[in-house]
Amino acid sequence: MRQMTFDEVRQPDERGEAPNEGGSGELSTAGREPERPGNADLMEKVLTRSNLTAALKRVEANRGNPGVDGMTTSELRPWLNENWPRIRTELETETYEPAPVRWSQIKKDGGGMRELGIPTVLDRLVQQALLQVLQPILDPSFSDHSYGFRPNRSAHQAVKAAQRYVQEGRQIVVDVDLERFFDQVNQDILMERLSRRIDDKRILRLIRRYLQAGIFKHGVMMEREEGTPQGGPLSPLLANVLLDEVDKELEKRGHAFVRYADDSNVYVRSQKAGERVMRHLRKLYAKLRLKINESKSAVGPVWSRKFLGFSFWRAQDKRIRIRVAKKALDKLKGQVRMKTKRTRGRSMSTVIADLASYINGWKAYFGLAETPGVFEELNGWIRRRLRALQLKHWKRGRTAYRALRRLGASDELAHLIALGTRRWWWNAQQGIQRTLTNSYFAKLGLPSL
Repeated sequence: MRQMTFDEVRQPDERGEAPNEGGSGELSTAGREPERPGNADLMEKVLTRSNLTAALKRVEANRGNPGVDGMTTSELRPWLNENWPRIRTELETETYEPAPVRWSQIKKDGGGMRELGIPTVLDRLVQQALLQVLQPILDPSFSDHSYGFRPNRSAHQAVKAAQRYVQEGRQIVVDVDLERFFDQVNQDILMERLSRRIDDKRILRLIRRYLQAGIFKHGVMMEREEGTPQGGPLSPLLANVLLDEVDKELEKRGHAFVRYADDSNVYVRSQKAGERVMRHLRKLYAKLRLKINESKSAVGPVWSRKFLGFSFWRAQDKRIRIRVAKKALDKLKGQVRMKTKRTRGRSMSTVIADLASYINGWKAYFGLAETPGVFEELNGWIRRRLRALQLKHWKRGRTAYRALRRLGASDELAHLIALGTRRWWWNAQQGIQRTLTNSYFAKLGLPSL
């Protein structure tokens, strides 16, 4: 008899009944009582067909690099069709063993490297299925001041909340950065806090196995006794479980604060109050065996600190406005310089396509800033970089003269620019902008900030 595939196997739904074969495969909470701590049947909900199908779709959509086994997201579904009955049995009987995570590094915006632990695609599927069941239970209990990695919440909302606190007169910020947070999480404390909210011991034991799974680094298997590696779907939720304890203590004291993942800002009205809050936070984090990064944390005026890539300024109308932090602007300029480097030998269309992809992504996030003058200045600087690049492409005066004439430049202007074709940056701000106009670059696909 042919074995049923992952897509075909009938699994009990949330009511213990077989799901409708014609269903969409998406999770639904319509007509059901809200989830609450005390449920001891969470594993059954994790293994429902609708939950697993939704988890698989999410893992496939997110793609990502393979883990230690080398399996890609495109290979996962065919592999499950052959192996899912065994994996399901292992999960039900608590014999499933997560694979070690693959160690990797990425550059941090503020300098240095961020360590990641990349699970296998199978473990990402299981973690995603766990997340989809646990998040509706845990998230409603989290503080309203927490914005990171939560449904219907965003970094923009966090920045706007901070803006409101500053507008109210709280212009001293207690800016806290935790030292290697995801690597330093105490697993025993995390699991104890999690057990206060979840009754299903099978779920807790599976999460513990994920925390204790080794890490494959430089060809060597290393055991892990602390931390929750960044890279898995569950890590942000577990971080919120642990840090929610600090949030609740701040709420009890009536503080105005915003937290996004492990970045936390408390807004107060005086330096003295800020120093007092910082001392209290050190004690709260120490209770969780977490350490504040003293070199990156400080108490000071909001104007001198950044939050999620933004900072604040006071406009002439006394309103507090949002602007892009200097480090984020410097990073943008660095990327533009690299992409418009005049020694890379790429065509103008290729350069602009590359720029457009980066600028559109940057604009989608930093467009929250209320600084149209800064954006217009950046637009002009980017176009000047492109004009200088175009002059470099033409190289010789005769080539530049002919190209400019074809573009509609006057004979006088074409001669003037052609005589100084090697003065690329200087010429890029002269009369050439009357030929290589803003609309010219817009037609080539260059977006505006």
